[in-house]
Amino acid sequence: MIVLGLVLLIVGFLLNIGLLTTVGIILLLIGAVLAIAGSVGRPIGSRRHYY
Repeated sequence: MIVLGLVLLIVGFLLNIGLLTTVGIILLLIGAVLAIAGSVGRPIGSRRHYY
C-alpha cells in the first residue's frame, strides 16, 4: 500500500492531477500506519504483518 501510494503521488505530481496526488497521500499515510502498527505487534484485522 505504501508503494502504491508513492507511485500515485509521483504520477499525480508529474501529470499535475490533484486527485491522484490526494489519493496517493491518503494511501501512503494508511500504509504507514498499518506498517507501524504491525511492527509493534498490534494486530489489525487479525493480521500482524502488512507487506
